[in-house]
Amino acid sequence: HAAVSPCPPAASGSDEEDDSDSSTKPIRSGKKKNPASLFQTGGDPPKEKKTRKKAPPKAAESEEETLETPQKNSNKKGKGKKSKKKEERPPSPVIEVDNLEEFVLRPAPQGVTVKCRVTRDKRGMDRGLYPTYYLHLDNDKKVFLLAGRKRKKSKTSNYLISIDPTDLSRGGENFIGKLRSNLMGTKFTVFDNGANPDRANADWSNVRQELSAVVYETNVLGFKGPRKMTVIIPGMNSDNERVPIRPRNDNDGLLMRWQNKNMDNVIELHNKAPVWNDETQSYVLNFHGRVTHASVKNFQIVHGSDPDYIVMQFGRVADDAFTMDYNYPLCAVQAFAIALSSFDGKLACE
Repeated sequence: HAAVSPCPPAASGSDEEDDSDSSTKPIRSGKKKNPASLFQTGGDPPKEKKTRKKAPPKAAESEEETLETPQKNSNKKGKGKKSKKKEERPPSPVIEVDNLEEFVLRPAPQGVTVKCRVTRDKRGMDRGLYPTYYLHLDNDKKVFLLAGRKRKKSKTSNYLISIDPTDLSRGGENFIGKLRSNLMGTKFTVFDNGANPDRANADWSNVRQELSAVVYETNVLGFKGPRKMTVIIPGMNSDNERVPIRPRNDNDGLLMRWQNKNMDNVIELHNKAPVWNDETQSYVLNFHGRVTHASVKNFQIVHGSDPDYIVMQFGRVADDAFTMDYNYPLCAVQAFAIALSSFDGKLACE
């Protein structure tokens, strides 16, 4: 379990890993429903090209099974975990990134967790304020997926996301998406690289899609305790493809639909509430060895109807390194942008 430390104080090293508490194991009811059904909303099948569908492999139902026996682990860094149970946390399965642009917008294959690593680069003159974030697959090849950086001179937080680690310009052909916050810095919208509605063509097919929205709520401690996150994403159609959401104006986006409870073709997700652990005096979540450092930024995103199916998890493994794992129906751009939102200034208290 990695602590989600309320800050301050930063959680001490001793509460980084504690597998002794198996009370967080949910009680399983008999048969597990297929997670994909949670995200299906119908929607018009996109007009775009059909790609061939492979039958999804049977999902490994859950990695929680390995927790049946409480285990004390004196090796705090999680290094000694490997021999304990082989299936505890394998690296990312072999994932073919044939066409980077397609891959980062394509939902994760069903039954496969895409395991990634986010690194934060603060070098350079203003990098403390405008660090660059890089996303790589967490496997032997460390395949580069995305880079993100906050734009300067923007009234609200505005991050550009690119498929080229060296070209983070708005106009370049490597621009693949962006993350934009509201003035308060508590709500974020993720767009793909389509056109602004002002420049729509006749059938709106070139207009940017909204891929996700993230809403942060303060709790009684302001942002100093575990944060509450709501993540809003487009639903999936019967072909397991994202329903395109192309708002014509700001009142038609994911955030407004969610606020107005107009949830057609829209799915609401939340971060899993961490559990207070008296022994370590901190909030903990079970990241199955993928997260080793206590941080207010550690989170897991789940659907209310199946809190055991982790749609995405994110957490710190070093000062400027984080693991980011995502599952169907998220794509890399959605997950990376959600992760970027958690770094943003108003929310940070570390």
